Amino acid sequence: MPPACQAGNQKEFKCFLFVFSRSRRWVEKCQGENLIGKSPEQLYRYYRICKRHFETSAFDCVILKKDAVPTIFDASVPPQSNTFFKVSLMPCFLFLFFLCIFSEVKTMHAETGVEDVQMDLEKDAIKTHLEHLFEVISLFGQQGIPPTASTGKTDDDFKSNNFSSFLKHHLNCGDLVFKEQYNVSKTFYSSKALHQLIDVCEKYLRSRVIEEVKQNGYFSLITDDPVKISGELSLPVFLRYVDHSARQQEKFVGFLNFEGDKDTMVEKMLSEITDKWGLNLEKCISQAHSCSGTHFHQLKMFSAKLMERHPRAIVTFRSTCGLNMSLAKSMALPGVGLVMSTFEKIESFFCQSPLLQVEFEHALSMFYSNKDKVNELKEICRGSWTRGDNAFEVALEIIEALLLCVDSVHDNEDMRWNDQATHIALEISKAITDFEFIMTLIVLKNVLGVTQAFGKNLQGMDAYLAADKLKGVVQTLKEMLDNVDVYNDFWTNEAVTLATAMEIQVRVPRSFLRKHQPESRVIQMQKYFMEHLSIPIVNHIISEMTGLFCEDHIKILRCLSLVPMVIEQCKSLQPEEENFQMFSNDIPNASTLSAELHCWWVKWSKKNKESSPSSLHETLQVPDVKFFPNMLAILRFVSILPSLVMEDGCDVAFKRFRAYMENTPDKFKSKSLAFLNISFDAGFDLDSVVDLYMKTYCDKQDYS
Repeated sequence: MPPACQAGNQKEFKCFLFVFSRSRRWVEKCQGENLIGKSPEQLYRYYRICKRHFETSAFDCVILKKDAVPTIFDASVPPQSNTFFKVSLMPCFLFLFFLCIFSEVKTMHAETGVEDVQMDLEKDAIKTHLEHLFEVISLFGQQGIPPTASTGKTDDDFKSNNFSSFLKHHLNCGDLVFKEQYNVSKTFYSSKALHQLIDVCEKYLRSRVIEEVKQNGYFSLITDDPVKISGELSLPVFLRYVDHSARQQEKFVGFLNFEGDKDTMVEKMLSEITDKWGLNLEKCISQAHSCSGTHFHQLKMFSAKLMERHPRAIVTFRSTCGLNMSLAKSMALPGVGLVMSTFEKIESFFCQSPLLQVEFEHALSMFYSNKDKVNELKEICRGSWTRGDNAFEVALEIIEALLLCVDSVHDNEDMRWNDQATHIALEISKAITDFEFIMTLIVLKNVLGVTQAFGKNLQGMDAYLAADKLKGVVQTLKEMLDNVDVYNDFWTNEAVTLATAMEIQVRVPRSFLRKHQPESRVIQMQKYFMEHLSIPIVNHIISEMTGLFCEDHIKILRCLSLVPMVIEQCKSLQPEEENFQMFSNDIPNASTLSAELHCWWVKWSKKNKESSPSSLHETLQVPDVKFFPNMLAILRFVSILPSLVMEDGCDVAFKRFRAYMENTPDKFKSKSLAFLNISFDAGFDLDSVVDLYMKTYCDKQDYS
């Protein structure tokens, strides 16, 4: 906008818009290919019009006519021969500006009325300014910069936060248009207004994600551990689906409030999902919840209520955690909680500095004489071993070397470690020298050793055999429960032996002793751990295994027999049709299912020359799959299952969520900003965001 229009009134501004419309017609007449597609504002700021079209004789009084073109175009002269002035369009626009004031504006006022024109102009100016602000907020969200974070400075015009400081820098760069907009739109810079802007961004992006999920049909609902954010305990929610390109996707859709009365909390959560987010839970075919034992009961209530209303939403576990770790995290037992929290501290401890990992590997070399064993353990411990399904087994192998390492760091005789490292080292040392920790670790290792192989098979295509293996796993666990007294004796003896070697006092937890009268404190240790640890753990594992792997879940896993590599390996066995009948209402043509299944099996069982697709993703990308619509629909259903590992690059949202929660200081964490940071790639159309803001907050405002 030229300075004249900035300093003038609304009439002048409207006239300037009129001039912009003329510039488009000049471009069309010039036939300049490099100018086609450019906006009037870009033409005004960055391009020049041909010299011939601005000769003095080109202007006459016809410019005052509404439909006139204020230039003369010579069709005999090729466009490429036109020469250009090395001057700005400013003189031309200023010339036209004064000519238009007395004709175009007068006509407009006569047609629409002064007040309506002024209202429209103010709305246009506000929308333009809002676009600038939303661009800044989008940038902040994408980069994980908290707009409300204090910069530690004060200013007469701005509050000292990142957002205002960025805008002040924008003003100081000499953007006159932005400065004019700022002077008339200061209401957008209050703390309340900033939160409104961020809230609108969140609502818009969520609507884009939800719409994409709706367009692709069915989905799975997945939650992660409740987190403290924006001053509330909140439940992160993700959706897994298959997009139009037949690729697995997992998107973050926001946080659910996880506080309040347990009986009403579940209703509020489901209501927010359907009413506020607009998600159709009739399309939810499975759900998975990864949580610690402290919140296990609440999430059980949520999943049960969801399945009660929508029976197709079967409960599974989430593959990002692994079966054994998922089972362990869900136990609400003090000993198990001690083990899991200590694992988190160990991981955090060694992430502080590479030198700590070197110190630990040195302790391993000192403790073990077998070099091959040392190298094997070093390799294991360089990864995220505390999250693996064999974490309890690994912990028992390295625990003595780990104690040697953390005690050395805590002693800090050579002053190599900072206070934070020595403090965490002391906490880890106290935890792993508690006999309850040792006993719990041994029970978990032995009980979850039964499910370890089963969980490992679920990580690959062998998951289609889960039904046969599940029966054996559950039967072994039940046999363990029937003879738990014998098993508990073995586990207790193993724990006592290790504790003696580590010079740990063998005793029942002090928390238990404090709750009982002195005369009842003399109890048998084996009996205590059997009743308070061994039996609850085995019971929980049996209950969860039968709950997580219901009949429908097993049938869906059996559908993995459609993967060509599986068919090639089992050529003599055609996939059983009864496993696919559960999808009869969802596939394109159920009447042709049997014939299509047979053709699919023949196609891949007879294939010998080329390698067959070995995963769900590869199978969905096979061009011929479009000729098997029923098979394609079933494979898409199976890909949604949370218990199956996603293809590389499909879990970006979860990784961004973890990064945001780990890297953002607690005081700057925000539900809305977290959503912007995690889901910024959902697509950000400025016009749509501005329209949503105007509709939400500005419809009733006075622009006069």
